[in-house]
Amino acid sequence: MNVDSVPIENPRGIETSTLDSETSRNGSTDSPEGAEPARKILREIWEREPSPAFSLRLWSGEEWRPQPPKSARFCLNLRSPSAVRLMFSNVGALSFGQAFAYGLADVEGPMEEVFEPLERLMTLKLSWSERLRMAATIREIPRADLNRRGTFAGFDGNGAGPSRERHRDAINYHYDHPVEFWRAWLDETLTYSCAYFDSPDMSLSAAQEAKLDYICRKLRLRPGMTVLDLGCGWGAWILHAARYYGVNAVGITLSPLQAAEARQRIRALGLQSRCQVEIGNFLDYTTEPVDRIASIGSIEHVPAENFDEYFRKAYRLLRPGGQMLNHGITRSPTTADRPGDSFMDKYVFPDHFLATIGRTVTSAESAGFEVRDVESLREHYARTLMHWQTRLEAAEPEVLRFSDPLTFRIFRLYLSGSAHEFRVGRLGLHQTLLVKADNGRSGLPWRRSDWYVQQSSNTR
Repeated sequence: MNVDSVPIENPRGIETSTLDSETSRNGSTDSPEGAEPARKILREIWEREPSPAFSLRLWSGEEWRPQPPKSARFCLNLRSPSAVRLMFSNVGALSFGQAFAYGLADVEGPMEEVFEPLERLMTLKLSWSERLRMAATIREIPRADLNRRGTFAGFDGNGAGPSRERHRDAINYHYDHPVEFWRAWLDETLTYSCAYFDSPDMSLSAAQEAKLDYICRKLRLRPGMTVLDLGCGWGAWILHAARYYGVNAVGITLSPLQAAEARQRIRALGLQSRCQVEIGNFLDYTTEPVDRIASIGSIEHVPAENFDEYFRKAYRLLRPGGQMLNHGITRSPTTADRPGDSFMDKYVFPDHFLATIGRTVTSAESAGFEVRDVESLREHYARTLMHWQTRLEAAEPEVLRFSDPLTFRIFRLYLSGSAHEFRVGRLGLHQTLLVKADNGRSGLPWRRSDWYVQQSSNTR
């Protein structure tokens, strides 16, 4: 008899059933190595889950389900006992993320439902004796095989400490990939930052266009102005600003592939006389003082040790009376960091740094800026990420043409997990309008009403 089909002691609040398993279909009588200690760990974990609203399927096909009247909102499918060792030997976002990314665990049902119960599992309170006992049991389970390769197989930085070279490598790890990969699931503008929704049913493309235009209006762009875009991506904002507001725009990126695509788009629109893109680190950039600076989704990539320098550099590059719009992700100051290593830092955004909005404002003021406006777009980013996740899943064949299965699973988890973080308020998105006052003169009107009026020069 397949030992995985033997009835087990029922964990509290869980119904069990045995489904057809690969081993039973093949007529095998062998249980996977580590199956019994893995099941023992899971029993103990599930005893601590007071009211599970999801089901758990084991490698054997056996499924633990909530007792009626509760129903499972999703099923966590553990494909190997090694998933249990990976997830619970060093509990944290990295281990759970690796189990999913490498296919040792899967989610059947809405991805957004999985994060709340996983949060509880990551913060279980265990005594030292319980930890020691569980650790001994976990060591009986084989280690997980994480040797699958992919474009996003993890960043190591060659062991180098903080440096301009490591910063470049970290940026290129995430961004320097064929534009077809991004085009498969971003919108037509190739905008990779929070959109701005006038209404819940607004399309992603329209919301991204609205965001690009909103930033132009916040900076009160006028024809002939000189503007600088820090971390310009594939050029969406500088193209919009030059095309509809008549400015002379320069974008900076560390990604050669991003720069190549942005330059091609500039040529296609005939904007070579008013738009250009340069490859380099903004912290090393020199130019004559400019009228406006936009930083849209770039400050998250500024290393912590350079955070204050970032604002000092921007302040020096602005002429007196100039303005800067900083659009960036922030973290909640009241939410504790999760235990363990970061999945996002290793597999998605290496060396990223998220400041609180308080730290952001303090650094800007310390550089000399006057803070004129701070606006939260947190809910807008949650909606943006859900659009991206839906588009990624719908475009799976096309995404796989230009990446690999590991990358697809990493991005599916990163997009859905990030949407959850914005929904619950662990992360925020703030636009901060800064002014380099000219002997106390800000040059700004007393009211913001012009931000919300579509300018005639921008009629499309």
